[in-house]
Amino acid sequence: MGGGDVTDSSRDNSQDHGRGGGSPVVHGFPHLDTVRSAITALYRRLSYDGVRGYATSLAPADAAFSDQDDLYLGTQRVARAMVQHLHLPDARMIVGFRAMEHAAGVELAAGPEYFIELNDRFRTHRRDIGAALSHEVMHVLLHRLDLEFPGTRDNEILTDTATTYLGAGWLLLDAFREDAVSSQKLGYLTPEEFGYVLAKRAFAFDEDPSPWFTSPQAYTAYTKGRAQALRDTRQPPLAAAGWAGRHRYAKDRRYAQDHPGAGAAPGPDAPYTFENGPQGLRVSFACPTCHQRIRVPVRGRVRARCGLCRTVLDCST
Repeated sequence: MGGGDVTDSSRDNSQDHGRGGGSPVVHGFPHLDTVRSAITALYRRLSYDGVRGYATSLAPADAAFSDQDDLYLGTQRVARAMVQHLHLPDARMIVGFRAMEHAAGVELAAGPEYFIELNDRFRTHRRDIGAALSHEVMHVLLHRLDLEFPGTRDNEILTDTATTYLGAGWLLLDAFREDAVSSQKLGYLTPEEFGYVLAKRAFAFDEDPSPWFTSPQAYTAYTKGRAQALRDTRQPPLAAAGWAGRHRYAKDRRYAQDHPGAGAAPGPDAPYTFENGPQGLRVSFACPTCHQRIRVPVRGRVRARCGLCRTVLDCST
């Protein structure tokens, strides 16, 4: 029996909440490799059809919570909506509130009842109850799928990534707010990493989440994450790569062709590697959708289809 916690990094002039102890919000993309591995793991565990079952995101109305709502009835309503969205119809969430270090936690047992505890501060910060619940209910789904990463940090990154990619984690990004005197962020991913995963989802399902944001800082983080996600689609040998990338790729390819016995090892930051084999030179690179490795022959223009997420890729090899 175990549990999962969602971190809460909050600070203001009068009090500190959560493990962050008033520390500033971390920005950027420090967990990107783990995030990409988590997206791959989702496709492998759920399959293409399983992931497509989450093509519609949780609607903002389903997580809406006003100060006029009864605290417990409203919380149970949002929890039920989260359970339904994540395809857990036989799971029942029993939610309570108490003083605690983290924003929330869940007790992972055999089910069908699961006990979720929310930080007492959500009694008065009700707009973010849906965000906290999304992470905890995802812990239940991953537990049932027997999908986990080794170590608490990586497993929590998996949970944040899965929550976002399967259509509920936009709430976690929208819970990010920051100004000169206060800040709040839920989850282990940085705001920009949440934006990155959300953009990956938007590309895969032709969805625009930007109208749902109530936090200007969340929208800014989404645009930065989207820019990073777009860069994934413009790396060689993809045909959409920019001039500089194509030039470098051509140089690395020429070296690989001229030194077939030495093995081709482009620089450590190159998004591709070359492999010599009985059938000639091949290039290996990550699918920009699911990040599974794809290998295609080096023979000019090639169309490749990812066997995991079924994305069709135009390549210039």
